[in-house]
Amino acid sequence: MTISTTNIKNSYAGNSNTSVFQYTFKILANTELQVIIRASSGTETVKTITTHYTVSGVGNASGGNVTFTSGNIPATGETVVIRRVTAQTQNLDLVENDPFSAETVESAFDKLTSINQELQEQLDRSIKVSRTATITTPEITDDATARAGKLLGFDNTGNVLDATIDGSGVAVSATNAANSATASANSASAAAASATAAQNAQAAAEAALDTFDDDFLGAKSSNPTLDNDGNALTDGALYFDTTNNVMKVYDLGNTQWKQLTPTSSQQTNIDAAVANATNINAVGGNISNVNTVAGNNTNINTVAGNNSNISTVAGISSNVTTVAGAVSSINTANSNASNINTVAGAITNVNNVGGSISNVNSVASNLTAVNNFADTYRIASSAPTSSLDVGDLYFDTTANELKVYKSSGWSAAGSTVNGTSARFTYSVSSSTTTITGNDDNGNTLAYDAGFADVYLNGVKMVNGTDVTVTSGTSIVFASAIGTSGTDIVDIIAFGTFNVAAINANNITSGTMGTARLPVVPTTKGGTGLTSLGTAGQAIVVNANANGLEFANASSAEVYGFNLSFVASTVNYSVTVASYAGANRFHILGVPQKTLELKEGNTYVFSYPSAHPFALSTTADGSHGGGSEYTTGVTRDNSAYTLTYVVPTNAPQLYYYCTSHSGMGGTANTPAPFNNNLQVTTTNQGQDNISAATYAGFDDVIFAASGFTFSLSNGELIATI
Repeated sequence: MTISTTNIKNSYAGNSNTSVFQYTFKILANTELQVIIRASSGTETVKTITTHYTVSGVGNASGGNVTFTSGNIPATGETVVIRRVTAQTQNLDLVENDPFSAETVESAFDKLTSINQELQEQLDRSIKVSRTATITTPEITDDATARAGKLLGFDNTGNVLDATIDGSGVAVSATNAANSATASANSASAAAASATAAQNAQAAAEAALDTFDDDFLGAKSSNPTLDNDGNALTDGALYFDTTNNVMKVYDLGNTQWKQLTPTSSQQTNIDAAVANATNINAVGGNISNVNTVAGNNTNINTVAGNNSNISTVAGISSNVTTVAGAVSSINTANSNASNINTVAGAITNVNNVGGSISNVNSVASNLTAVNNFADTYRIASSAPTSSLDVGDLYFDTTANELKVYKSSGWSAAGSTVNGTSARFTYSVSSSTTTITGNDDNGNTLAYDAGFADVYLNGVKMVNGTDVTVTSGTSIVFASAIGTSGTDIVDIIAFGTFNVAAINANNITSGTMGTARLPVVPTTKGGTGLTSLGTAGQAIVVNANANGLEFANASSAEVYGFNLSFVASTVNYSVTVASYAGANRFHILGVPQKTLELKEGNTYVFSYPSAHPFALSTTADGSHGGGSEYTTGVTRDNSAYTLTYVVPTNAPQLYYYCTSHSGMGGTANTPAPFNNNLQVTTTNQGQDNISAATYAGFDDVIFAASGFTFSLSNGELIATI
């Protein structure tokens, strides 16, 4: 944190009731507060924590409260002073090559700043020489015996402190001053009598002034509600309105301020009214007509706005009469104006229809079939819900695919997934139950209903129980996810197809079904065979390598195996996300994943800068009382990587964060199993294997030729 205030002390007045007092600065321990009670006489008493008070808010940047215990509440007249008193010790111990924690160093700087502030507060209360003055010798060198009964002052140069000044002369002067004070007191008595008379005169003058002050309130920008003493307004009170530049008087009967004179704009209006008195009187005599005209103002304005049209109509009065005779037809046309306008706006289409009237008639005679097609095939952004029959089709413009209606509902006419599977990954950091739209890589979620597996933080969800996978465009969880930290959702969508429905005669490559044997030549992707072979024969490539033929199965073959381990480098990206209410290391999307670090392999861990990744032989490393394991370990602090070459007989390890506890997991170090296989054969009798080579095999089998071999997790896999 930073320290943005220099305040280290708060002061309050006691009232015999208040027991809680706030301090407004940060402390790191309740012992860093000093509570002092100052009596009205000036006596100061330092109170004891727990006995007299308790402290809350330790560690808060804004401070906390001091609460006095029963019987120790500060009384009226007492002053409560709360001061910060930081221990003047240094507890930071930096170890060579250890992680450099910003928070630890910043706390040490904060403590030093606190101590400096407290020393400055003491200096502020001390007697000092100004910045432009100097004292040659500010030290007192006299011992206690020499200083006893003496005064502290300066020598005759004014630059050296002197603690041995004789105070007897000061005492004589004090006696003389006391005698003079007695004489002055007698004179003061006489002066007091005169002062009393003067005070009486002053009181009378002030009373008169107060009365005037309550009657004339002076200049103000708005109507006052109280007089200048804060009392109720009196009848006849005056004030000058500076906003309108008029004098106003208060009418107590109506509780209103009234103008004594009009404003300048009001006076202008009054003058104008006087100048037009004749016209005003004339209007007043015809006020009923004026009101009638005012009630028809809208119609009058309408007529005035159509003056030219009215003149035009007057010039064609005969035509107007003709129109009046055909008013019935005009009304009929008017009632269909909308249809007429529609036809006029689409006159090109009307002409086109007229030119294809025979086709129109054909459609009309087959309208039932046309309507049936409209019900069978539709285009929409969401699935139709009415007039549904098995076999109906609609093109889903949202998913951009054709769908067919089955007895179980709408489903894709082909697979939504292009290929055998599609993968989607979503990072969810806010509460939600529905996953839809683009994933972290910008891929839009789409799948065949029911053909999707969902994983939450690496754990497979149960379809129909944990999640619902039926819409084809969204996944719905039974319970909200992302409620604490970030959850990772992985979705694997599977392509669907029906192999049994494929006509083998339509396949042009890749498959050799019996339906193709007699008729499909090799040029068309067939076998080139016209019949089946005899029992025990196998299909082999012919000598020209341009077709297949039947031949006897191969004889026994010798297979010799040599197994070995080849070390490899494995890269892990370590991320941090909330899991089970706290931050955890995630590897391959799994929180606190148990690692298998095989001897001989090299493992490179990339980690966030704020969470240094480390290994230890103790669970939770330094947080669990252990230390960092460094054998075979190389750390790159600039790239934030840790590289570990697993040695032979490596111990059981654990990984952890050097800055935060509880984030890591287990790292097993098993001996490696063989991952490399070398196979030597007699090559169908064409090659020989020497006795020395045979003796060097790790294993030998005798089998027919045509086998291939591989390793999986140390196990030998034979494929025919």
